[in-house]
Amino acid sequence: MGLDITVLIADWSWLAEAPENGRLSRLRNAWYAEETGLWGDDAPVAEGDWHRPRGPHRASFSVYEFRNTLGSFKAHFWAGERWESVRDHTDLQVRAALDALLRGLIWGGMDGEAEHVDPGFFCPAPAPDAADTATDPATRPAVDSGVLLARTPDSVRELAATSERLRPRLGDLRPAFDRYAATPGGWVGDFDAFADLLEDWDRVLSEAARRGWGVVGLSQ
Repeated sequence: MGLDITVLIADWSWLAEAPENGRLSRLRNAWYAEETGLWGDDAPVAEGDWHRPRGPHRASFSVYEFRNTLGSFKAHFWAGERWESVRDHTDLQVRAALDALLRGLIWGGMDGEAEHVDPGFFCPAPAPDAADTATDPATRPAVDSGVLLARTPDSVRELAATSERLRPRLGDLRPAFDRYAATPGGWVGDFDAFADLLEDWDRVLSEAARRGWGVVGLSQ
């Protein structure tokens, strides 16, 4: 079946009412709530639009429906792969900005080690005296395996600003993409699909930054 992803923006003040290790449960319980949640809601939602819960949870979180992804993480993964094929053939400023944006969201980076979950979002952050061991998987606080992305409002603002700077330069990537990364019939196989995905992420980040909310990517 492959990995799926649901991207949500969530009210940070509402999440922060719960301790770090209870925030994921709070979000999921609201999502699954029978009367007010979104799980099992059959109302049609247009791609490129927001799916908002009913009732008291309406002001707590929203789900964004990405275009042309069918809810699969494959589109996001392959966007990172296509970028790796293109990045050495782009303007240095655009490269740095898109590196930062994709590393912050969906791409592992050229070293494959980018982290997409901010410490302290869903689990306690490492103590200051444990900073030297924080990168050791055996010493890091556990995060639910279904969490693919968790960015605090501060991180969201930085990523949204980066995405905003990229907007007017995105079209500059088309010639390099067409030459080095186009894969007809593949996931994110042409520049338009790549641009659509980045524009969707821009919408997510812009709306979350406007509200002062966090961004979460979950796999069910």
